[in-house]
Amino acid sequence: MFLVALITITTIIIDQTVKYYVQSQMLPGQSIPVIEGIFHITYILNPGAAFGVLENQTIFFVTVAFLMLGISIYFFSQIPQHYRLMRFGLSLMAGGAVGNVIDRVKAGVVVDFFDFRIWPVFNIADMAIVTGVSCIIYSIIFLIPRSELKEKNG
Repeated sequence: MFLVALITITTIIIDQTVKYYVQSQMLPGQSIPVIEGIFHITYILNPGAAFGVLENQTIFFVTVAFLMLGISIYFFSQIPQHYRLMRFGLSLMAGGAVGNVIDRVKAGVVVDFFDFRIWPVFNIADMAIVTGVSCIIYSIIFLIPRSELKEKNG
């Protein structure tokens, strides 16, 4: 449990520290090329979710994040200790969700900055959520024996 809490808290701290740095060093809309035309650091304030959907639905996003966090905490206690990748994924997902909720509660928007020019701009919390969900899905599909899933589902 300690390691999960450490991963979750570390994810939140890294996310918030980098967002603070971007906000303190750049103006909204400013873009700094790292690899010209391929990767830029672009400071944007995102009022929506991925791809800008559901703009200005702060209450909805905060509610969903708290539900996700509650469900994660509930299911965490039911995940056997030896499913480390699933536990790791759950911690990343929780840390990312909290990182973005902090932004939404503070300002009603999320700070995004990684810009690959062919994909919507995103942040560390987004990467943690996607990586976490990927770890969970991978664990369910490839690591949990089918017999164990059948036992749980009746």
